[in-house]
Amino acid sequence: MKIGKFIERIAQLIPVLLGVSVIVFFMMALTPGDPVEIMIGDSHVTPEQEAQLRHDLGLDRSPVERFFVFLRNAATGDFGLSFYHRRPVSTVIAERLPATIELSLVALLLALFTSIPLGVLAAVKKNTILDRLATVGSLFGVSLPGFWFGILLLMLFSVHLHILPVSGRVGYQFEVTPITHLLLVDSLLLGRIDAFADALKHIIMPAIVLGLPMAAILTRVTRTSMLEVLSQDYITFAEAKGLSRTRVLLRHALKNALIPTVTVAALQTGSLLGGNMIVETVFGWPGLGRLVVESIFLRNYPLVQAAVLLYASTYVTLNFVADILYTVLNPRVRL
Repeated sequence: MKIGKFIERIAQLIPVLLGVSVIVFFMMALTPGDPVEIMIGDSHVTPEQEAQLRHDLGLDRSPVERFFVFLRNAATGDFGLSFYHRRPVSTVIAERLPATIELSLVALLLALFTSIPLGVLAAVKKNTILDRLATVGSLFGVSLPGFWFGILLLMLFSVHLHILPVSGRVGYQFEVTPITHLLLVDSLLLGRIDAFADALKHIIMPAIVLGLPMAAILTRVTRTSMLEVLSQDYITFAEAKGLSRTRVLLRHALKNALIPTVTVAALQTGSLLGGNMIVETVFGWPGLGRLVVESIFLRNYPLVQAAVLLYASTYVTLNFVADILYTVLNPRVRL
């Protein structure tokens, strides 16, 4: 990619993020409910104290004025104080973000390691029972509601069978010294196999629910791409040279068939962020998605605005990365 095109793509991200900021800010501002009244609750405060609290939070200004203050501060990395936590928003988000990153990474790995083999096998065994099962499974995975599937897994494996824990990242009896703040990684680095096993038990159900739609989509993409590659002349020529079917598939077909899969995976990784909100809420996962849901109900405007801006930034960045990956993996395409 040329430098000019690169700068142009970066510049295109700015209006997108600005548009997201405008929409989220005014949606929250126009949502019924007063954050001050929610914070006060049943407490007995005087009108003067309530007015002072409203002034301290900046809620005595007009929505338009608050929006421009938010933009000015956000440009310097200052997202203000969380109404509920009374701490900097960036600090609160930083505490919850590692849990969301860990869950997303595990879900991504599960999706990749199941979808690619299934997609390849479905293409190689076209029109067989295996291909039909993969097709039905993909449709099932895309259409299955995440919250319903999550509750179903909880009822089966946690409530009835008592095999897997209901919520959390690790049992309270385990203390893992944070290094990367990713529990699975930290427990291995510290040689805590017991803590690793327990953390794995906690993350497996939410990761399956989160990664299932992505796995279903990537299975279909891999199958379609593999079928297209297998019909190319160079594959027929390789087989005519006497190369084994396995070598043709792994050495010649697979690397070209994975080009669309890799780019779609980069795009779908962004969609994991949206699914995180539902999955983390169902499984009581202490991540950023659950924090956003809680903050919406609490009318915690600064935190919701900062988190959504972070989600949007991540998503558009992943779209940009997907474009770059596609041009790198497929030299015939130029941005």
